[in-house]
Amino acid sequence: MRTPCLAWLWASCWGLCSRSQPSMSSSLLLCSTTLRTPLKINRRLHLSKTKHSKFNESGQLAFFYLFSFAWGASILTAEEFMTNPTLLWKDYPHSRMFFQVKFFYVCQIAYWLHALPELYFQKIRKEDIPRQLYYICLYIAHICGAYVLNLQRLGLILLVSHYLVELIFHASRLFYFSDENKQKGFTFWALLFVMARLLTLTLSVLTFGFGLARVENPGFSIADGNFNVLTVRISCLAAICLTQAWMMWKFINFQLKKWREHIQNQIPKKKITYTKSKSTKKEPNRANFVNGAVKLEDGASPRTRKSKVL
Repeated sequence: MRTPCLAWLWASCWGLCSRSQPSMSSSLLLCSTTLRTPLKINRRLHLSKTKHSKFNESGQLAFFYLFSFAWGASILTAEEFMTNPTLLWKDYPHSRMFFQVKFFYVCQIAYWLHALPELYFQKIRKEDIPRQLYYICLYIAHICGAYVLNLQRLGLILLVSHYLVELIFHASRLFYFSDENKQKGFTFWALLFVMARLLTLTLSVLTFGFGLARVENPGFSIADGNFNVLTVRISCLAAICLTQAWMMWKFINFQLKKWREHIQNQIPKKKITYTKSKSTKKEPNRANFVNGAVKLEDGASPRTRKSKVL
């Protein structure tokens, strides 16, 4: 069950969108109605408490990532940021934003800020709170950093690619909870995860190392929104690289853990089949001995050996 904070967020977004663009208000209404569907499905699956919390988390985040990915992709298509990479640093600072871009960032910051008090209202287990705090704080820091430093174009491309990967992961986890044999989605997610990390590093180095370095302004002006100096560029690039390295480290540990669990599940099965085959071979030999004497299946007595006369 969602908290009143999220209801207030959707209500405020609904009021803003209904005044500006009616088509966006219908999308928010669709997203708000679909947030309740994971709870209805969860009651039918009869999951444990651990899987219950993970299923709710994946259900809510999957709808949010789907909505944000569709919205961000439509902005990228309209503004042609993907077709022309030079727009990432051309005419910097990008202090004048389009309404779609600005409203997208406002909604993203509002959602992740609201996720902090939601950890308390949802009564999440203490073991899961640090993990969720990590990625919530990372989202807030990176989105606010791109918004304040006038790097909205680069941040938008990186957010859309990252949201696509997270959407596939949480959708695959929902299918896995419904049927544990459906694990093909995780393979596709692992491939896209590595590609998204490479795309993030490539665009970041291209923007901070080559694009903005060529159009560097000598003055640092907060009033004009000009942060194109060497110190800021190195700090931003270092923050992005450290975040990507941390995500890859977590990803490799996750894959190694799954691989070890798969091997441990396969070893007991081999031992059971091996012991069963041994027992089936020994049983006929034991059946032929009764009270220390040999007994044949046909009931005939065994042939006695003739003693040799010396």
